[in-house]
Amino acid sequence: MASLPELLAPAGCWDSLRAAVSNGADAVYFGVEQFNARLRAENFRIDDLPEVMQWLHSRGVKGFLAVNVLIFPSELQQATALLLAAQAAGVDALIVQDVGLAWMAQELTPSLAVHGSTQMSISSAAGVAMAADLGCSRVVLARELSLRDLQRIQEQLRRRGLEMPLEVFVHGALCVAYSGQCLTSEALGQRSANRGECAQACRLPYQLIVDGEERDLGEQRYLMSPQDLAAWDLLPQLAECGIASLKIEGRLKDATYVAAVTDAYRQGLDRLAGSGDGVIDADHLRRQLELSFSRGLSHGWLDGVNHRQLVHGRWSKKRGPWLGRVEAVEQGGLLVLQTTQALKRGDGVVLEVASADPLLPPREVGGRLMQVDRLHRGRVAVKLGPGRVDLRGLKPGSPCWLTSDPQLERQLERLAHSEAPELRRPLLLRLTGQLGQPLILEAAPMPHLVGGPWRVASDQVLEPARGSALDRDRLLQQLGRLGGTPWRLEELELELEGALFLPVAQLNQMRRALVELLAEAAGSPPTADTPAPAAPSAQMAVAQLNSMLAAAAQPDRSCAPAPVQLNVLVRSLEQLEALRELRVHRVIVDLEHPAQLRQAVQLGRGIWPGGIWAAGPRITRPDESWTIEPLLRAQPDGFLVRNADQLERLTPEAPCSGDFSLNVANPLSALWLLQRWGLEWITASYDLALDQLLALVRGCPPGAVDITLHQHMPLFHMEHCLFCAFLSDGHDHTDCGRPCEQHTVTLRDRSGAEHPLRADLGCRNTLFNGRAQTAAEALPQFLAAGVQRLRLELLDDSPADTVRRVELYQRAICGEISGRTVWQREQLESKLGVTRGTLAERR
Repeated sequence: MASLPELLAPAGCWDSLRAAVSNGADAVYFGVEQFNARLRAENFRIDDLPEVMQWLHSRGVKGFLAVNVLIFPSELQQATALLLAAQAAGVDALIVQDVGLAWMAQELTPSLAVHGSTQMSISSAAGVAMAADLGCSRVVLARELSLRDLQRIQEQLRRRGLEMPLEVFVHGALCVAYSGQCLTSEALGQRSANRGECAQACRLPYQLIVDGEERDLGEQRYLMSPQDLAAWDLLPQLAECGIASLKIEGRLKDATYVAAVTDAYRQGLDRLAGSGDGVIDADHLRRQLELSFSRGLSHGWLDGVNHRQLVHGRWSKKRGPWLGRVEAVEQGGLLVLQTTQALKRGDGVVLEVASADPLLPPREVGGRLMQVDRLHRGRVAVKLGPGRVDLRGLKPGSPCWLTSDPQLERQLERLAHSEAPELRRPLLLRLTGQLGQPLILEAAPMPHLVGGPWRVASDQVLEPARGSALDRDRLLQQLGRLGGTPWRLEELELELEGALFLPVAQLNQMRRALVELLAEAAGSPPTADTPAPAAPSAQMAVAQLNSMLAAAAQPDRSCAPAPVQLNVLVRSLEQLEALRELRVHRVIVDLEHPAQLRQAVQLGRGIWPGGIWAAGPRITRPDESWTIEPLLRAQPDGFLVRNADQLERLTPEAPCSGDFSLNVANPLSALWLLQRWGLEWITASYDLALDQLLALVRGCPPGAVDITLHQHMPLFHMEHCLFCAFLSDGHDHTDCGRPCEQHTVTLRDRSGAEHPLRADLGCRNTLFNGRAQTAAEALPQFLAAGVQRLRLELLDDSPADTVRRVELYQRAICGEISGRTVWQREQLESKLGVTRGTLAERR
């Protein structure tokens, strides 16, 4: 078996940090008050970093700082300061999403390790290789990968000759969308998931509308709320895959959760290593995990795709162990259940009363068990309290869960508040001395400690021994008195000439002085085995950053402004046909069926000045290089690339540009992608507000940024297929019957808006905002800033709507009508109206 993986636990506060370490975490990850994807957590402060890292290192635990968000143009200097503070505090690694931040860390703080976050949407060997190019020394893979995918990636990395430690999530909440590719909170409420402000719209109820008709799904209303991940029983397979680190999700959870989950996985890993204590009670452990926090536990995607199992759709809130369904509601408030769970008085339960409205959550009925009567054949009669409990609406079939086990909760509280003693590090000491000279005590250099060797000398000189001389036993006794310190005497080497004497008080004074020297060294940042480059001062770092930004902008104002290019992205052949007579610069085809690609290119060849380009899927998994082949066979004039696999395969073949899914939010990210891959331009991230968008344009070379003027924002981009989960009896594309090709589906939210659902070539689903977003009113500012590339994205537009919309925006770009007029006409023409969305004024 490969070496045992590291256990990495979350820490949203000091209590959680202590709970993680005291229950066996090898490393913890945490955030500070800025630039982390869990802003709702308590978090630490930048000023806390030295104390946090000293506390962790004194216990032999690593600390990783999560900086896993996009960095906006105005924040780059602030991010620079955070890099310098992290390096000075001895942070073991940064967990980074932003391409520009990773590149900046490589340049400014090269001795500070960088881990590529799961927010980078890394789902293939090509994604790992791109992270390596950015200086990452570890990659956190997408949660959508299976054990088989992990093995494939490892094999593909071996063929590339690339050694990269891989980290995977093993426990906690699952996002239904690919991390880094969810724009729901941003589009609907200007709360970006890529900025740590996720509003969890996936956990809300939705109504399935199939071919214009409401589909009755019974209890299933939470259509995009996955069960939580629990891979405790897959630890042997993960270790066999060579995974370097196992990550527990949960920086928003309390210390009890962190303790319970870390303890469970520590037990599993210790047992795997052959060092565990006896047999583990798997049933008790599952109860522990389910009661700490659970929406239902599953293997997520690790076993492979099973859409019906991943999202059952019946609830989205925290639930404990499943008890069963009510068999009878008897007089006196007795409820009869069939259950395999052990129940006792004082346990808490919750039941649900179904709602007639599929967009309203069920009513909850809960309380403590005041009475528990065992019946025959595994049935039990229970009564809730204290006091009267409203049982109206409960009937046979109502679901029931265990939510509280006071006895177990007391055990978990003790785990959460157990001590995490400092690690006593071994000391290798050497004593040298001769008559008439001071005694010299020296400690050998140690890993992760600055300086060394450390020497202290006695105040008095050595005298001839008249009684007991300085022998090994006596010296071991005095110098080994290190209780209350993080050190223990491992080895003592003596080089004493003759029988010598020194008072015991002198030996004790030397020991204390040496401990003080070591404590001072332990408070300094750890060093690597080889000397690291000196960290730049804040002033030097800012100067270096400004130099990088100047290189990104490369302003050339000597030439007259280039004419604005209008590009149109189409999603059907009918839309493409409608554009053949219109004066646009370039058409990009984004088609679900690869067979149509070649036809589309033939239809559009030679018609538009910029040619006809093709776009592929947003995600490529380790066995999906075949999704790129239809793009190559179609031979378009260029490609709109969306991930690392497409960057590798397509940039050598034809002109390429980068789409929004590459998450370019600042000029450094833009410059790295433009230079590394030779892209003609990049599309600005959809997370940017108007002022941030303009700052990105000003910081990049002229013509390097494409701005999307009109689109239906892609909200969720999911491995999960709702067509398969709710419109078939299958579990994946092999047995689903392809309902995505037979039905038109929308999801209706609580406001009544219907959002179109589409499946791509890899059967991944994208839910688009039902209301189109338009930036028409910002056109004067874009043109004044020198924007040269603007884009319209069509979705379900008819040919007539396609012509009307394109001509409308053309007239605004030419100055014939105002952007306000475009807004007003779109409001009138669109069924749901339009929104400013991400470009709305921020408060």
